[in-house]
Amino acid sequence: MADEAIPFDPFARFRLATRARIGLGRSGDALPSRHLLSFQLAHALARDAVNGSVDWDGLTAGLPDGVETVAVHSAAPDRQTYLRRPDLGRRLEAESLGRLSHAGWDLALVVADGLSAAAVQAWAPATAIEILTRLKDWKVAPIVLARQARVALGDHVGERLGARMVAVLIGERPGLSVADSLGIYLTYAPRPGCRDAERNCISNIHADGLSPAQAAEKLVWLAREGMRRKLTGVGLKEETPSTSIAGKEVPAIPNDA
Repeated sequence: MADEAIPFDPFARFRLATRARIGLGRSGDALPSRHLLSFQLAHALARDAVNGSVDWDGLTAGLPDGVETVAVHSAAPDRQTYLRRPDLGRRLEAESLGRLSHAGWDLALVVADGLSAAAVQAWAPATAIEILTRLKDWKVAPIVLARQARVALGDHVGERLGARMVAVLIGERPGLSVADSLGIYLTYAPRPGCRDAERNCISNIHADGLSPAQAAEKLVWLAREGMRRKLTGVGLKEETPSTSIAGKEVPAIPNDA
């Protein structure tokens, strides 16, 4: 019997360039089993990322000896409250305020669980180490480990520490292609009430995106330039040299983009 011809798949070449689910085909009136099972697995991983918790002891053990940390908690007492009340995740509980000392730091690093514990567990220690290695000439506060935290919690932490800048390393909202993506939000002159337009964001730190070293390079460039110009956000465009993502050269974003 002659070999059965393999049907032409016009979407095959597009799948090489994206993790998006395109041209999946069908089996009768449903998805092929392999694609359906892949979707269900991705959905389960996303749910686990949102509802999971960070092993903070394990994360701390991944930091170099001598790196100080301080643990804080948002005003959201538990995970379910955190998910229902984003506002509570944006401010510190009263007890945590007393753990932060005003000392005029150049930078405060906050590691926050956010919406993906898996991302924080996998990428935050290595990313923090890469940042600290590149900012040895800066006065960096003890790393703040923030539970049930949103991005804006960093504004309260930064103001309390007297930091000129705050960088929040946080688990990003998981999707159906990546459940463990870490983001960094950098804010100059942090204070409660900062708008999102006053921050710079570096996103997609994961196995198929930016590496911790690449993210640190971008963050440090923005931090140094932001400190020089006394701003972050929409007025500060990234102009770091070209970097490599997954083996491909990616040009820096031009200033007028």
